[in-house]
Amino acid sequence: MAFRCWSLRLMMLWGVRGRRLHGTINASFFCVFPSCCSPFMAKRPSPKRKPNRGNASQQPVVDAPMRIIGGQLKNKRIEYSGDVRTRPMKERVREAVFNLIGPSIKGKLAIDLFAGTGALGLEAISRGAIGAHLIERHVPTSKLIRANAEALELVDQVTIYAHNSFIWVKKELPNLPRTPWAVFICPPYEFFVSRAEEMEKQIRTLIESAPPESVLIVEFDSQFDGANLPDAENWDVRVYSPAHVGVYRTAESD
Repeated sequence: MAFRCWSLRLMMLWGVRGRRLHGTINASFFCVFPSCCSPFMAKRPSPKRKPNRGNASQQPVVDAPMRIIGGQLKNKRIEYSGDVRTRPMKERVREAVFNLIGPSIKGKLAIDLFAGTGALGLEAISRGAIGAHLIERHVPTSKLIRANAEALELVDQVTIYAHNSFIWVKKELPNLPRTPWAVFICPPYEFFVSRAEEMEKQIRTLIESAPPESVLIVEFDSQFDGANLPDAENWDVRVYSPAHVGVYRTAESD
């Protein structure tokens, strides 16, 4: 009953059609009504919400240029979308890797199973590799690899596969030429935990299939113990924190 009386008083003050009268309104006058029942109460502003940052993989991408470190294409630019799902090997680590491989990269076929920007394969060609097979499942990123190859005028030396690398190894490895390979295996670090069995099988298959005088390069972090690599005693493992890099060389040809 009290609620009805107050409603009638308000209708008289404001008018049935909501016509506002001159004068001031006491703020305490409104407190007797629930906000859901007041036909005239100004809508309260919604509280400001902090932006939902979500997972890192959902963050906006930004352009982030990279470069070829050595060889004929030294200092040439490589485009990188900045998408954190694509984790390029840091330049200092890439430089260290190619220092470990040394001049033996010349004449080899580069294979990058988690290619990302394509930087490793493109760097390998710059340093004397005869070509590169670049496997990148993320289609927009595989298109970026092609754009980089075109910009560097390496399209004829690069084959790009928008494909799952685990399936690619099973299907395509037997068809590759028997010239020595330089295989780069640099997946998301968590693959060595969440897909440990697949990674172990993939690396073992590569060791068993690679031609003589091939080299395999694996990048992982401290979540994985390099002692668990297949044929572990024959890996040369170096630490470039947070990256751990293992280098494996197959036997020389007779």
